[in-house]
Amino acid sequence: MAEVQVSLGERSYTIHIGNEQLANFRTNNANRLNKQLFIITNPTVSQYYLKPLLNVLTDHQVDFFEMRDGEQFKNLDSYAEIMDRLISKGYNRDCGIIALGGGVVGDLAGFVAATFQRGVDFYQIPTTLLSQVDSSVGGKTAVNHPHGKNLIGAFYQPKSVVIDIDCLQTLTERDFRSGLAEIVKYGIIYDTDFFHWLEHHAAELKQQDPDALTYAIKRSCEIKADVVAKDEREKGLRALLNLGHTFGHAIEAATTYGEWTHGEAVSAGIIIASKLSEVTQRLSASDFRRIKELLTAFELPTKAPEMPWESWLEYMQRDKKVKDDQLHFVLPTAIGQADVVKDIEHTTVAAVITECC
Repeated sequence: MAEVQVSLGERSYTIHIGNEQLANFRTNNANRLNKQLFIITNPTVSQYYLKPLLNVLTDHQVDFFEMRDGEQFKNLDSYAEIMDRLISKGYNRDCGIIALGGGVVGDLAGFVAATFQRGVDFYQIPTTLLSQVDSSVGGKTAVNHPHGKNLIGAFYQPKSVVIDIDCLQTLTERDFRSGLAEIVKYGIIYDTDFFHWLEHHAAELKQQDPDALTYAIKRSCEIKADVVAKDEREKGLRALLNLGHTFGHAIEAATTYGEWTHGEAVSAGIIIASKLSEVTQRLSASDFRRIKELLTAFELPTKAPEMPWESWLEYMQRDKKVKDDQLHFVLPTAIGQADVVKDIEHTTVAAVITECC
């Protein structure tokens, strides 16, 4: 088992990574688990992992809620259903919320934990590669609004994150590839050596080689933990984690959170951001080519869907990275480095998007 520490003072916690971690959930949270526990999951995940989790929680009062599966259900309606269940079942402020699922489940469960009784304990058991390397770490919780993704939410850290690599065996190839997009992102913005390692181990990762997978997850979590420890509430450095997301979120919103997975949209968004950086002479042509070739090696999209510039602009202006009515873009400036850039002419952005569609 590997462990990564997220250092946030009194709110610090451990990320546990390895095989058979679901069976060790109680052990990893010894003397910490609440008597009342409420599991939020969905039918896709629960058919495999709910019973094994319940089997290790027999000494606790446990109930669960299965939300509908899909990004489009990470909304206020699902949130209200869960709140009704918690209240009707008599849960109090000493309870704990467990997220058993991917990023959609984790984001919604975290927002529930942040707001029920003004905040209760929260535990993450991410079951997708994307959630294991990204959304389960760092304390971002949210629900979507029809006008944009993650517009209603809170920063709220879990008590622990338990990553069971065995859970990846039940993912579809498409969902597995989606997680690889976020892994690539870490190399682009933060770690040249990691990006180089990914270039040379792409085949092993696509085949889900256990050693390669464990290293990629651990290194991704280490990078995110380091960034979050330095900038928990996204005042500066943490914004770099949004590489590709301004464009990616626009793609997801425009396609009603169903046609594109989050990782697919981020991949296309990374290409737009990287091309924009190249066009504005911040990124070399050779580095842009390496980024595109790595995403292609992982069979991730490098073309965005076509839609009018007015639609792109409408969705991007709802993005949380808009400040003082200006669009801010995370752009790679080299492999392993990135910056937040504003003051780019809309005509330039529109031309790059057109080229990348």
